[in-house]
Amino acid sequence: MFLLGTLVNAAAIVIGSLIGWRLHRIPDRLKSTVLHGMGLFTIALGISMAIQGISDALYIVLAIVVGGVLGAWWDIEGRLDRLGHLIERRLGGGKQGISQGFVFATLIFCVGSMAIVGSIQSGMSGQNNILFTKSVMDGFSSIIFTSTLGIGVGLAAVPIFLYQGLIATLAHIFGNYLNSPVLIMDMTATGGILILGIGMNVMEIKKIQVANLLPSLVVVVALHWAVLHIAPWISHIA
Repeated sequence: MFLLGTLVNAAAIVIGSLIGWRLHRIPDRLKSTVLHGMGLFTIALGISMAIQGISDALYIVLAIVVGGVLGAWWDIEGRLDRLGHLIERRLGGGKQGISQGFVFATLIFCVGSMAIVGSIQSGMSGQNNILFTKSVMDGFSSIIFTSTLGIGVGLAAVPIFLYQGLIATLAHIFGNYLNSPVLIMDMTATGGILILGIGMNVMEIKKIQVANLLPSLVVVVALHWAVLHIAPWISHIA
């Protein structure tokens, strides 16, 4: 079953969040320290992914620019934030920071090489080793995130399921193309830049609307497809 890994990943986030929610009485001083540690790690992870993943900087720059324009036009950040606040009003009475936890966890769990490569592996071969490993990591991370940011972290299981499920489904149908090492490298590098932005937000260095940059991950795939299929056709006509 090519969606098994995605289901397990979403379930791990929910379970980890429920455990973390029971640990919400952690002192604010400790929460602040843990949150800053998470921010530093996120920045380091983003830099590492961006540097190691880039195969062609032009693809990355175009993907970030075009994806950012599309994301700002669609106001993805605003929509996610409004959704989080709506859930916060309905469930948390505005006291648990549901919106912040939801947006943060959605971005940090979705944007990463394991989510992409694991979903592709799951869709192509039905093997879920990478997603199972990611599930364990996300489950433990959810405990920490929820104890610091609130129960909104657990709600990220829904977009995680939709995002990874979509990639797995596409890989199941178009597996040979998505398995390109160069494409995966550029998707990883683009994701690394987004993760770097998340880390800067956590550390309150600069408020970056990272969610508006999410279309970059789709744009970089579209660019590779265009170069692979459209460019030779235009060259042939010319």
